[in-house]
Amino acid sequence: MAISEGIAPTEAHVPFDMADAATALIDATGTIVGWTAAAESLLGYPAAEVMKRPASILLASPDDAAKAAVIAEECRVHGSWGGHQAIRHRDGHRVEARLRISSAREPGGDVGWLVSGVDMEAIPSWVLSGSLLKAFLTRSPIGIAVLSPDLRYVWINDTLERYSGVPREQRLGRRMADCLPGLDTEALEARMRRVLKTGKPLIDYEYRGWTPADPHHEHAYSTSFFRLDSAEGHAVGVCYMAMDVTDRWRARERLALLSESSEQIGSTLDVMRTAQELAEFGVPRLADFVTVDLLESILRGEEPSTPRTRTLPPFRRAGQASIHEGCPESIAAAGDRVAVSPGSPFSCSFLGGEAVLDPELDASMAAWSGDDPARTRKVHEFGMRSLMVVPICARGAILGVASFVRSRHPDPFEEDDLLLAEELVARAALCVDNARRYTREHTAALTLQRSLLPHTLTGGQALEVASRYLPTDTRNGVGGDWFDVIPLSGARVALVVGDVVGRGIHAAATMGRLRTAVHTLADLDLPPEELLAHLDDLVIRLTEEEAGQEGATAAVPGATCLYAVYDPVTRRCTMARAGHPAPAITHPDGDVFFPPLPAGPPLGLGSLPFESAELELPAGSLIALYTNGLIETCDQDIDVGLGRLSRALAQAVLPLEELCSSIIDTLLTAPQSDDVALLLARTHALGTGHVASWDLPFDPAVVAHARSLAVHQLAEWGLDELVMTTELIVSELITNAIRHGTGPIRLRLIRHSMLICEVSDASSTSPRLRHARTTDEGGRGLFLVAQLTRRWGTRYTEGGKLIWAEQDLPAPV
Repeated sequence: MAISEGIAPTEAHVPFDMADAATALIDATGTIVGWTAAAESLLGYPAAEVMKRPASILLASPDDAAKAAVIAEECRVHGSWGGHQAIRHRDGHRVEARLRISSAREPGGDVGWLVSGVDMEAIPSWVLSGSLLKAFLTRSPIGIAVLSPDLRYVWINDTLERYSGVPREQRLGRRMADCLPGLDTEALEARMRRVLKTGKPLIDYEYRGWTPADPHHEHAYSTSFFRLDSAEGHAVGVCYMAMDVTDRWRARERLALLSESSEQIGSTLDVMRTAQELAEFGVPRLADFVTVDLLESILRGEEPSTPRTRTLPPFRRAGQASIHEGCPESIAAAGDRVAVSPGSPFSCSFLGGEAVLDPELDASMAAWSGDDPARTRKVHEFGMRSLMVVPICARGAILGVASFVRSRHPDPFEEDDLLLAEELVARAALCVDNARRYTREHTAALTLQRSLLPHTLTGGQALEVASRYLPTDTRNGVGGDWFDVIPLSGARVALVVGDVVGRGIHAAATMGRLRTAVHTLADLDLPPEELLAHLDDLVIRLTEEEAGQEGATAAVPGATCLYAVYDPVTRRCTMARAGHPAPAITHPDGDVFFPPLPAGPPLGLGSLPFESAELELPAGSLIALYTNGLIETCDQDIDVGLGRLSRALAQAVLPLEELCSSIIDTLLTAPQSDDVALLLARTHALGTGHVASWDLPFDPAVVAHARSLAVHQLAEWGLDELVMTTELIVSELITNAIRHGTGPIRLRLIRHSMLICEVSDASSTSPRLRHARTTDEGGRGLFLVAQLTRRWGTRYTEGGKLIWAEQDLPAPV
C-alpha cells in the first residue's frame, strides 16, 4: 500500500475506529492469508484470486513499494498505523481509502497484520474518527475542561492548562477552588450547578481574575458551560470552554472610559475647572497622580503661539488630583507658576509636541533630576515609579502639558496606557480650548460693556444715586443691560435703564450704541415719550441697514428701555417706557408702589406710540429702576420677584449704597440666569432759597428792570462775582425773546451746583447762533452768551420755548 502524504509520524499509532470495513490478513512474509467479502466488494478481487499472493499486488503503483516499506517499519515500531492511502482495484483504477493496520500474532508466534479499510467516498463528511476528535479537543485554541457532577476535574486540554499555569496532574480530581484562588470560583461553580440542574447552556459568561500563569496581572475570560448527558439522557458531567478575552475587555474598558470622559470633562466653559476635571478623571482610573499645567496666556484667554522655540514659556498649574488627600506630591498649588527643568520629560513633550512614556522613572531621572531638586525629592518621597507626559494640543497649537504618574499601582505604564492618555487629553484639549475661546470673548465683551457703562454717576443736588451692575457668569456671555444718569438743563436729571435681548459682544455693542443715542437725544431736551420714539426709529433704521449685509445679525434683536426725567424745582417726575418693567417708588413714609405706566412696545417694532406719565414726588422719595434679571428667574414668577423687591425697598431709610447691597442679597439668592442692573435715586427738592422767577411784560423797556431783578437776587445769594456776566446774559436773552418771540416772558434763576438763567416765551421759533460781520449792528447776542457761559441751549415746552444758560459758581473761599 502507498503511504499518504501529510500524515505526521506521531499520528501513526493514533486509534482509528471503523465499522463495516474491508478487512485483509497479511502474514509475516507479506502474503495475503485472509480476505473478507467487504474486501472483495471494495477492490473487486475474489478471495480465491488473492489468497496466498503477495500483498504488493494491491499497491497503486510500483513507486509505492518504498512507501509501503516505511509503513511496515512504522507498524513494527508502534504496532499500528492509520491514515489515508491509495490502493489498486482489480480493474486497475485507484481507490482512495482510509486504512488502519494493527499487529496480529499468529499461532506460531510470528507477527501478522490486520488491515482494515473504507472507501473515502463512502465516509460522510460529518463523521470524525477518534484520533481527529482527540486532536481537535487537545489542540483547540479554546480552553476546554470536563468536570464530574460533583465539579471535580476529569479532563482538561492543553490550552486550558496554559491559561491557568496549573499542571494537568495537579487539577485532575480536584475542585476549581483548590487550584485557582485568583478567580471567583464560588460564582463559577454556582453557574455550573445551574447548568447541571437545568440542562440549559450558559453562553459567554465573562469574569476577571488572576491565575498562577500570570499572578500579577488581571485577565478577563469568556466561558460557556453545557451539560454532558449519557445515551440514556442522564447528566454525567459538565463541560466548559474558556477564552482569554483580556484584549477585548481592555478595549471595551477604554471605550467606556472615553465615553465617560466626554460626560465628566468640559462640563463648564471655565479653563481652570476643565483642567481640574481632566486631572480628577485620571485618578485613579489611569494614574495615582495627575497634573495639568497650562500656558499663562491660555488662562488669560489669549491665542496660543503656534511656533515653538527652545525656550519654555511660563506655565501655571491649572489642575491636579491624587490618591492622597490634598495632593502632597505636588510642588505647586492650583494657579501657581510651575518651574520646569529644560531636560525633563515635561520639556521634551512640550517642545517636541509628542507624548513621552517613561515606564521606569527611577532609571531615567538621573538625566534631568539635578536641574529640579524639588521635584526629585517628591519622586523619591512618594515612590513615583512610572510616568507619562502628554502635550495638550488643540487645533494645531499646544496649550500645555498633562502628566500622569503611578506610585501605588503595581504595573508600570505601557503603550496601551499611553494611547488611552493621549485620547483622553486630546478630548480634554478641545474642551480647554473652547473654554479659552469663551474666556477671551467673555472678557472682551465684559470689557466692552464696562467701558460703555457710566464709570461715575451724579444726580447733582436733585438726586442722590447709587447703582449695581452684576453680569452673569454663564456660557452664554455677558448681556446688554445698561443704565445711566444724565444731567439736563434747568437742574433736571434724566434716569434711564435698558435691556438688549441677546448676549455676547454683539449685545454689549448694541447697548453702547443705544446709550450713546439716548445721550444725544437727551441733549435735545426731548420729552420722554418723544425720546423713545426717536430711539425706536433709530433701532429700526439700524436693523434695516444691517439686514442686507451677508452674514450679519440684526442690529438690535430687541431692546427695552425706561426713561424718566425728574425736576427738583417742581418735584415732578415724567416717565415713559418701551416694554420695560415699571419702576418702584418708595414714599418717605415707607409706602412702596409700582406706578401704572403705559407699557409701550419694545424698541424696534415701530407699531405703537409711546405715552408718558407724570408723578409728583415728595422730597426724600426713592425711585428704583432695574432690569428683569433682578426679579425674574427660571423657577420664580415675576409677581413673586416684585413682592420681594417691594419688601426690600421698605428699608429706604438705609444709605443708598447699603440699600443696593441689601436688595441684591435679598433677591439674588440663587445663581443668576441673567444680567442684573439696579439704579436707585433719592429725590431732593430745590426750594425758594434756590429758585427765583418773575413774569415780565412783553415790552423792550423791561430789559433794564430784569437786569435789576437779577442783580438783586445774586446779591442775596452772595454771588456778586457773577453780577456782570449775568446782567449781560439776562439782557441778551430777554431782548432776543422780545425781538424774535411772543409774550408772555418769564425769567427764572436757579442756584444749585451752578447758576442757571432761563428765559421763556410763547414762541416756538428756535434761536440760532450767528457770526455777525463787523459792519452788522446786531446778531452778536447769543454769540456773547455762548462765550460767557458754561453751556447754553433751548428746550421746547407746552407753551413755547425756553432758552437757558449755565454758569459755574465761584470757588468757595
